[in-house]
Amino acid sequence: MRHKAISLVCHTRYAVSIKRNQGTIRPMSRLLDISPDQLSAEQTKVFEQLVAGRGRILGPYRVWIHSPTVASGMEQIGTFLNKRSTLSEREVEMVIVMIATHWRGDYVQTAHVRMGRKVGLSQAVIDALLAGSEPPLTDAHEKAVHRFAAAMIASRKVPDAEFAELEKTLGRPGIAEVLVLIGYYTSVAMAMKVHEVPIPPEN
Repeated sequence: MRHKAISLVCHTRYAVSIKRNQGTIRPMSRLLDISPDQLSAEQTKVFEQLVAGRGRILGPYRVWIHSPTVASGMEQIGTFLNKRSTLSEREVEMVIVMIATHWRGDYVQTAHVRMGRKVGLSQAVIDALLAGSEPPLTDAHEKAVHRFAAAMIASRKVPDAEFAELEKTLGRPGIAEVLVLIGYYTSVAMAMKVHEVPIPPEN
């Protein structure tokens, strides 16, 4: 009974997301939505996991759902990074803005600049991230996250002494999570960019 209720919520939210985007996505959009009644059992399960973990159907999953195994793996990674990571919300949003700016992913950049403000990033920090310069951070953990992410995005080799400092501040879990966060949101930025999804209106 509970499974049927979740499926109904999932299908309803997915149908609403399709309808909402019909008015905002250009007629020749590259997004190809699957109607709710044509979702396979595996695809439905992915959307159920997404609604349970994140509360809604997120844009890139409308791309990844065509390969449900990929979508399922991305859902687990994305939900972990956004809900259970050792990184703070501010740190997650900082890195997302950095990677979106690197790939010129306007959709992701705009959406996460807005989210960054909501979680407390100052305009000075946001402006620096958008410019690719050093943001005025005071927290040692945030500074380490930014320094490590900036090095990876710039393909800069991290010397042993610097790595040791990063490991001391972030720990091995934090290092792993920054790396995967960069990879995950690279995929998000590319998915939205290549499908030419328009920048979302501000609520």
